[in-house]
Amino acid sequence: MALKITVIAVGKLKERFWVEACAEYAKRLGAYAKLEFKEIPDRDPAKVGGEEKGVDLECSDVVAAIPERAHVILLDINGKELSSPEIAARLDDLALYGESDLVFIIGGSCGVNRAVRVRANERWSFGRITMPHNMARVVLLEQIYRGFRISRNEPYHK
Repeated sequence: MALKITVIAVGKLKERFWVEACAEYAKRLGAYAKLEFKEIPDRDPAKVGGEEKGVDLECSDVVAAIPERAHVILLDINGKELSSPEIAARLDDLALYGESDLVFIIGGSCGVNRAVRVRANERWSFGRITMPHNMARVVLLEQIYRGFRISRNEPYHK
């Protein structure tokens, strides 16, 4: 069974350079997995009754977008930091144990609620820095692509 990767992200890619970067990595990843994006509308706290209400609305949509049997990886600043070779090994392990439907979640600017954290099977971090969510999406796709290249001993710049 082919590996399916779904990226669920709160917010829409608006700037052309983010769209193009994601499209490039999506094209490259097509050789290794079926890739799908689900963009969840971000909620303006001022229009929905506060930050907590906005996060709850976003997260309700996030949880609803997760396929039932998917293995969920939440990108979280407090998650486990993995090197590129460790990401490659983790993707291999998941495939070896029959996890063919992977979901990566990138929350909104105000984070995620307990419901999303509870649904996540694991949490990964790209370090303790703060980065725009659009950039996190590009970094995620690049690291997944790099992981596949490493696993297959295919050349990729270091």
